[in-house]
Amino acid sequence: MAKKLTEGEKRCLEAYNAYKQENPKPRKNLIKLVKHMNMLNPVANEKSWEYIFFDRQLNDEQVDFLLKMKLRTPYYVKDLTKLTGKDLVETAKFVDDICQVGILEYCSAPDGEDMVQLPVFAPGAMETTVMTKERSDAFPEMAPAFLNYVLDLQKKISSFVPMGNALMRAIPVEEAIEHETRKVKYEEISYWLDKAGDSIAVAPCECRKLRVMVDEGTGDLEGDYCINLGHYAESCIRMGKARRITRQEAEEIIKVSEKRGAVHQLSNIDGKDFSLFICNCRWDICMALKTSWYTQSPNLSSSNYVAHVDKEKCVACGGCVEVCPQNAVKLGQKLCEKLPTKIHNKEIPNNHLVFGAKHWQPDFLTNRDHVVPETGTAPCKTNCPAHISVQGYLKKAAQGKYDEALAIIKKENPFPAICGRVCSRYCEQVCTRGDIDSPVAIDEVKRFIAERELKKENRYLPDFYYEKGSGEKIGIIGAGPAGLSCAYYLAVYGHQVTVFDKNPLPGGMMQYGIPSFRLEKDIVQAEVDVLKQMGVEIKCGIHVGKDITLDDLREEGYKGFYVAIGAQGSRKLNVEGENANGVYAGVDFLKEHDNNLGRVVVIGGGNVAVDCARVAIRNGESTVMVSLEKRNELPASEEEVEEALHDGVTTQCGWGPKEILTRDGKVTGIVLKRCTQVKNNVGRFNPIYDEEDTLTLECDTIVTAIGQTIVWDDLLKGSNVEVLPNGTAKADNWTYQTKQEDIFVGGDTYTGPRFAIDAIAAGKEGAESLHRFVNKGHSLTLGRVRRDNFKYLDKNNIEFGDYDHNPRQRVKIDQTKYKTDQDERGVLSEEQIKIETSRCLGCGAAHVDPNICIGCGLCTTRCKFDAIHLSRDHDAFGVTYEKLVPAVLKEVGKKTGKSIISKFKKD
Repeated sequence: MAKKLTEGEKRCLEAYNAYKQENPKPRKNLIKLVKHMNMLNPVANEKSWEYIFFDRQLNDEQVDFLLKMKLRTPYYVKDLTKLTGKDLVETAKFVDDICQVGILEYCSAPDGEDMVQLPVFAPGAMETTVMTKERSDAFPEMAPAFLNYVLDLQKKISSFVPMGNALMRAIPVEEAIEHETRKVKYEEISYWLDKAGDSIAVAPCECRKLRVMVDEGTGDLEGDYCINLGHYAESCIRMGKARRITRQEAEEIIKVSEKRGAVHQLSNIDGKDFSLFICNCRWDICMALKTSWYTQSPNLSSSNYVAHVDKEKCVACGGCVEVCPQNAVKLGQKLCEKLPTKIHNKEIPNNHLVFGAKHWQPDFLTNRDHVVPETGTAPCKTNCPAHISVQGYLKKAAQGKYDEALAIIKKENPFPAICGRVCSRYCEQVCTRGDIDSPVAIDEVKRFIAERELKKENRYLPDFYYEKGSGEKIGIIGAGPAGLSCAYYLAVYGHQVTVFDKNPLPGGMMQYGIPSFRLEKDIVQAEVDVLKQMGVEIKCGIHVGKDITLDDLREEGYKGFYVAIGAQGSRKLNVEGENANGVYAGVDFLKEHDNNLGRVVVIGGGNVAVDCARVAIRNGESTVMVSLEKRNELPASEEEVEEALHDGVTTQCGWGPKEILTRDGKVTGIVLKRCTQVKNNVGRFNPIYDEEDTLTLECDTIVTAIGQTIVWDDLLKGSNVEVLPNGTAKADNWTYQTKQEDIFVGGDTYTGPRFAIDAIAAGKEGAESLHRFVNKGHSLTLGRVRRDNFKYLDKNNIEFGDYDHNPRQRVKIDQTKYKTDQDERGVLSEEQIKIETSRCLGCGAAHVDPNICIGCGLCTTRCKFDAIHLSRDHDAFGVTYEKLVPAVLKEVGKKTGKSIISKFKKD
């Protein structure tokens, strides 16, 4: 127990440590048994993890009996009477008791009589022991003992195990190798199911269970995933540790496992002739895959296959990257470079005489690279806060596969129709095509795809990750883009989600802060309706903190909360006359305003100010937009400013408010003062004015849109949530968890005012955090990929070569809707979509590091473009456990000429 233990491991060892205080004397017979069952650990002692694992479970009589048995050798129960000194009935009961522990297993005899054998620790006795939940609960030390035993054992041999000889081995997704001409039967899952016949069982996954016990769960919930085969299945069924299943049920488990990103593995201690089970674990929870990752030794897991990318077909969607257990696939680029960038592939043990701790990556569960750092990848995906696969849906749209394009978008953004109208277009801002002529009209393509779906009777619904409504009750406070996005992805996880909002209708600023001529409200309603079809309950007109409290909701069974109330308050001008009749705060003005506004002055230069100005020009005589910034420095998007000018709005740039003029409490005008500086030399907002240079504008209405604030009211009363001076909630920048552990925040509530797509991205991250939080034993960070580690390619180092020279396609404007409350912008035609999608340069492509790919084939299950395939590049297979030491020693001799025993002692 030399390693530093986590708090979860310490908790699991508390009862055992108390037991050792009362029973400090080492059990010599158990030490002998430990060495007997594990020839790879000749220096075992009372501090060895396998000793700790069985210490409280086996009495001395059982240990002494087991020492008389040969390892992995079947015995008739009737013959064991000679070893027990008991009659047959007593011996059978004695043996069965040990089998119930899990350290012995039943095996079949040709004549049908009972036989048992003593297996190795793992794969074998330890798995069988922890299958029983009651036993795991009674002896929680098994969790840290099993996890660390596997890791410590394989760390010692990781750089010396020849390929194909590890204790566990990946077996490819069968569909990924169905066309491979060099495949052999034992590399197909169907072969093992055929071989097992009716002797197939399923048991709870030990890896998932044990990780949760030590608080290292990664969001992949416990369940029956471990498929037992042959005599091992019969033994587990007989002991009540597993249940018999049909071939069809096994295939369904395998299919679900692939969907959830699990690698298929076989036990590899019987050569190619037999496997105890087919394991189905994700990279972030599997003991075997963890060791491969930790020691950077793919030989501990690899199959004979390696993945290869067809760059011409690849669109860098990232699906393969997300599920790769070894992080062998990364997002790179495929455009030709002026100066080729050398990609530094991972080093592996076979390339080194010495490959030890200095090469390991113990923090791999919180430090997983996501993009090839040397080249970067597609700018559009990188710059999008939600990292939507833009190339992917453009390609599908180009092929006319619009439903598939929509599914790609909704994987990261549940509101494509809304974003197709109001998105900030971060993707287009950095589109490589824009460096040639004009960016690809990405947002217009997205709008076309989403518009098409809105007209369908049956809307797109995502697949549920877990059964609908099977999860915990979670409350979302705020029905804006962040809250609704969080609700959507929590529903995908199967949770029971309720969204509360104080407004009459859901949508937040999408409903109340964006004018209908930019975002018609039936669009908002249509996309919100999808959440209701998914089982999300939306309760409007409920002010949490006033009508009901968070404590009330806790009493109703809510296990966690996502607070995303947005920034719906407005900042004050702090000038004389601000409280006069006719002065509106920007956000309030957009929600509700008079129809006859007269002459209007809008103060502000951002997108909210532009929206206010465009609403005002539709409901008044004239509108002037006043900003501190100069015309070319306005924070509002240029496209929106141009639309406002087209509507008839005029501007006064470089001015700030000095005084509001009134008569009888009613606005009559505003005095402005010249702004000579908006920001200081370090970019901070610090306006300086010339108080003597003034301008007076006569007006009847003033709208102030100089910034938004968060209105908390009593929502956080009695909680530990900290509110920062700027009004936002303090939270962890990765998980969004506040100091009140069951409260998470997101969107404007955390960042301050930003765009809808920023909030949507935050909502999905919040859902991931809450899913983990409400499932106790799951870490908020382990096995989680940070979304801020993307970088895009060096566009100055690109040779563009040939490309389509079509100009950017433009939507038609419906003049009959000009200056009405309807959106005058049309939608691209299908012919225009074909032209526009052809303009994409296809910047990104995935890249496989063949040195660390283990050939599991999961990447192929995520690729929708037939761009990644497995090929059988190796021809290695495992030896039996008894021949493993000679195989390892032979490898040691090749590399170091040193005895592996001396390495064990040193470690």
